[in-house]
Amino acid sequence: MGKIFAALYDPLMKPLELFHMQKIRKKMLQNVSGRVLEIGSGTGLNFAYYPEDTEEVQAVEPDGNLRERSLPRSLRSSVPIYVKEGTAEKLPFESNSFDAVINTLVFCTIQEPEQALKEIIRVARPGGKVLFYEHVRPSHPAAARMSDKLTPVWKAVCGGCHLNRDTESLIRQSGLEIVRKDNMPGSVFIQLTARVPEK
Repeated sequence: MGKIFAALYDPLMKPLELFHMQKIRKKMLQNVSGRVLEIGSGTGLNFAYYPEDTEEVQAVEPDGNLRERSLPRSLRSSVPIYVKEGTAEKLPFESNSFDAVINTLVFCTIQEPEQALKEIIRVARPGGKVLFYEHVRPSHPAAARMSDKLTPVWKAVCGGCHLNRDTESLIRQSGLEIVRKDNMPGSVFIQLTARVPEK
């Protein structure tokens, strides 16, 4: 993504973090436990919110500049967090390794989301939690058309982000069991709690 994008990410996200995302992160992560995988950990904005009894967090991030910026946050965390290079489409872990998998504003940038979901199911333990907080294609037709038009430019400027990706449909088609869905009517953000089927 480049050093400029990595340097600008936290300042650009700060208003959203203060207004909205800090509460979302805290609530989303408050009940995770055991061995946790975070996909697309970016600059480590989730790291402060993992419960103290979390066994460990393996944080995978493909972009070296974002990984570097996340390291101070990983060291300040009250739980062991190990940041490593990797992609969601080819996770560097054995099958059935994790009790929970965390995805926060990441599926918009994953190049092969269907393959990433297969990998999540592979590395999570049967019955494991998979948590998502994602922005998705708008449901209103006019807004959806606008997102289609804006996506090519947005991808180029914002690290490959697809404004028009229908991530919820991809998740529902993946074989994960949706346990809960939270979203505000008319919002482009969704929060899903899913479960890996017993194998």
